[in-house]
Amino acid sequence: MAVQLNNSPNSVISLHPKRSCRTISHRANAVSLVKAASSNGLQLIKSGKLRPVVPKEAEAIIESEGFVLLDVRPTWEREKAHVAGTPHVPLFLKDEDSSPLTLLKKWVHFGYIGCWTGQQFTTINQDFVQQVEKVIPDKTSKVLVACGEGLRSLMAASRLHECGYRNLGWLAGGFNRAGDGDFKTIEGEEKLQYAAIGGASYYFLKVLIFLQAVGRN
Repeated sequence: MAVQLNNSPNSVISLHPKRSCRTISHRANAVSLVKAASSNGLQLIKSGKLRPVVPKEAEAIIESEGFVLLDVRPTWEREKAHVAGTPHVPLFLKDEDSSPLTLLKKWVHFGYIGCWTGQQFTTINQDFVQQVEKVIPDKTSKVLVACGEGLRSLMAASRLHECGYRNLGWLAGGFNRAGDGDFKTIEGEEKLQYAAIGGASYYFLKVLIFLQAVGRN
């Protein structure tokens, strides 16, 4: 699923260790945000500071090692399907700005992406870290960060590490890679792996599922 970013003015999370972990730099654009946070996340994985966990192994480490599964997807994805009892702090929020420039961006976004995927035009949650600190105040806690496809959770894990969380895991591939039964209790109307699918592509998916069911009969 494509991640839509709209920071106005354009901004990027500072990854400089001498600055506050909540510092926002206005010198870089939203694309730089993705590149910087993702690059930092990959470096954390290579250094062993961020533990990649595939969905089929997630439930086991939650139960045996005490990891907390942190869902960072937008609210509309979580409402479709989520692992019961997990904390939710979205990294991206629906962009409510109605300035002419943002309205133009929303129109272009809908024409190229939104109509097909159902994804809304979003902006980064400036209070993400503070909100995580409220639900998981102990920064020594083991936290498994998860989203739909893995990109947003990698960015979120990078921010959390910068702000002092040290026992971090990353759900590699996101919930999209989850299979039936990988997580015991799912709440919502959809399967967990389909929660990020919307728009016209959602109806194509339903048709494919129907045809597969007919083919098995």
